[in-house]
Amino acid sequence: MKSFKHLTLSEREKISQGLWNGESFASIADRICRPECTIGREVWRNVRKKLRSYHGTKAHEGATERSRHGRPKKLEANIKLNAYVRDKLRLEWSPEEIAKRMRMEYPKDTSMRISHETIYQYLYCLPRGELKKELMKGLRHERKMRQPRINVKWRRQKIQDIVSISERPKETEGRTVPGHWEGDLIIGKGRKSALGTLVERTTRLTLLVPLEKKDAISVKEAFEKSFSRIPKKLRKSLTYDRGSEMSAHKLFTKTTGIQVYFADPYSPWQRGTNENTNGLIRQYFPKGTDFSLVPLTAIKEAERRLNERPRKTLAFYTPSEKFYELITNKKLALAI
Repeated sequence: MKSFKHLTLSEREKISQGLWNGESFASIADRICRPECTIGREVWRNVRKKLRSYHGTKAHEGATERSRHGRPKKLEANIKLNAYVRDKLRLEWSPEEIAKRMRMEYPKDTSMRISHETIYQYLYCLPRGELKKELMKGLRHERKMRQPRINVKWRRQKIQDIVSISERPKETEGRTVPGHWEGDLIIGKGRKSALGTLVERTTRLTLLVPLEKKDAISVKEAFEKSFSRIPKKLRKSLTYDRGSEMSAHKLFTKTTGIQVYFADPYSPWQRGTNENTNGLIRQYFPKGTDFSLVPLTAIKEAERRLNERPRKTLAFYTPSEKFYELITNKKLALAI
C-alpha cells in the first residue's frame, strides 16, 4: 500500500502558479505528480470564490497549524449549533430528528448543519458525568460506545445453503397475501438467554417463543412448536436475519414446509415488521431481562396484549381481529 505524503510548500507554490496561469486541476496534477482529487481538495479548502485567491504560503501555514492542533470539533467550534443540539437532546429528540429538523428551521444558515452520526460521536466522547447522563437519557439504544459501521464485524457461524431474500415471492412485498412471517431473537441479560419472536407481515400477529437454549436445534424445535398453532394455509415463508440460530433452516423447512429466506447482512429494514414489533416487546421485557427467569405465564400475557393492541397500520384494528378475519372469512363489525 502506498503511503500518503502531505503537500509540501514547494508543491503548494506550484499549484498557486498554475492557477494564476489558468491551468486546470488535471494539468497541475500531472505537472507535480499528484492525483487530481488532491489538487481539488487543497484548492477548495483554501479559497472562497475565486481560484486565484489561493496562496501557497498561506495555505501551507494553515495546514501546518491544523496538523499541530488538530481540526476543531464542529459542536465545540459553533456555540449556536451546540446549544441547539443540547436543547433538543434534553427534550429526548433522537440525533436524526435533530439533524433533519435543524435543516427545516435554518434553511439558509449553512453553519447550522450537522449529521446525526456527528451528534452520536459527540455524545459518546463526552466525559462521564451528569451532563453526559442527562443528554444520553433520550437515546432509544444507549450503548457504552459507538463504532463506524465499517468497523462492526459479526463473528457468527456461517449458514450453509441460504436462500436470499431476493428470491422471496413477489407477493410478499405488498403484504396483501397473508402467511409470510418474519422472525428474530431478543437477547437477554449477558447474552445467556433469549426469546424468539415471529410476526405475520399482513396482520402483525405476533408469536412469542420461549427458549430454554438459543442453539440452532433448540430454536428450530421451538419455532416448529409455535407454528403448529397456525393453520397450514397461513404458513408460507419465514424471513430471518443471518444469525447462527437458524443454521438448521433446511431441516426446519423439511419438517414444516415453511421456506426460510435470509435478509442481506446489516439490513434490518428488510425485516421491518419484526424490528418494529421487537421495540413493542421491549415495553414488556426491557433490555437486561433474564428470560430464563421469566415465567411462561408472563410471556403468554405479553403475547396476548400485543395481539389485542390496536395498530395504526391496521386502521386501529388489532392483530387478533385481523387474523380472525383471515381464518373465518368474516368481517368484524365493532360498532353496536
